Amino acid sequence: MDWYSIVKFLHVVTATLWVGGGFVLFLLGLLAERAGNIDDKLQAMRASGELGGRFFAPMSMLTLVFGLVMCGFWVGFSDLWVVIGLAGYATTFSIGMFIFKPTGERMGAMIAKDGVTPAVLGVGQRMMRVARFDYAVMLVVVADMVLKPTPHDIGILAGMALVVAIGAILAFAGARRLVPSTA
Repeated sequence: MDWYSIVKFLHVVTATLWVGGGFVLFLLGLLAERAGNIDDKLQAMRASGELGGRFFAPMSMLTLVFGLVMCGFWVGFSDLWVVIGLAGYATTFSIGMFIFKPTGERMGAMIAKDGVTPAVLGVGQRMMRVARFDYAVMLVVVADMVLKPTPHDIGILAGMALVVAIGAILAFAGARRLVPSTA
């Protein structure tokens, strides 16, 4: 076995843990949202917040490091699929650090101060909407890593752009409100 295979394996494992683990939490939150189950939704958000800095951030950074090592030693940085992957990584990392992290901290402080209020649920709802866009970008990055499109792969590139556009629509178009039941 060569070094490239080892680094590629580590890149794929850390990416799987990062993207797959986050997707499971996103899915749990989405299912709770659709069912109107506030407790389960808050539990998914709490787990996301607790795992964000301890698990997801390190896995995302390791994914990047192993990818950069592969590019630096073997692949290079000039292929379109590498550029798309890095842009997608920068997007999802920025969403995590500049939206999810501070929003989760703000929600935790709000809950500690006033409990679960409609304001907390509103903040959580907005966070879930952004997560839809984040996972559309992640899906494109995964497809990009597997398909490795060139500038001539217009269909693949158009499909990737469509996935990001649909993710943006799902994230930022009108959404259901999650409110405590009165029954």
